[in-house]
Amino acid sequence: MERARQGGWVYIMADRYRGTMYVGVTAHLAARIYQHRSGDGSDFCARYGLSRLVWAERGNDIADCIAHEKRLKRWHRQWKFDLIERGNPDWQDMFALLV
Repeated sequence: MERARQGGWVYIMADRYRGTMYVGVTAHLAARIYQHRSGDGSDFCARYGLSRLVWAERGNDIADCIAHEKRLKRWHRQWKFDLIERGNPDWQDMFALLV
């Protein structure tokens, strides 16, 4: 299967309610969150202790997911808060829902 047709996830990690956030993209969400939690994900997540998965969205095309990630990274902080709180108002860790 061609990589672009594989699909993927755009996700947001945080350290606490309305705290520091990281926007990422991956083809394998559970494995990537595990990497972040073990300190082997991004340097940013490791440096700021971001271990809480607060938002994720599945996409059918990894190229579209990458484009969406880039857009989200340019969003204002409040817009990201609004996005997260539409589906996760208390910023609960959603990782348990994956495994």
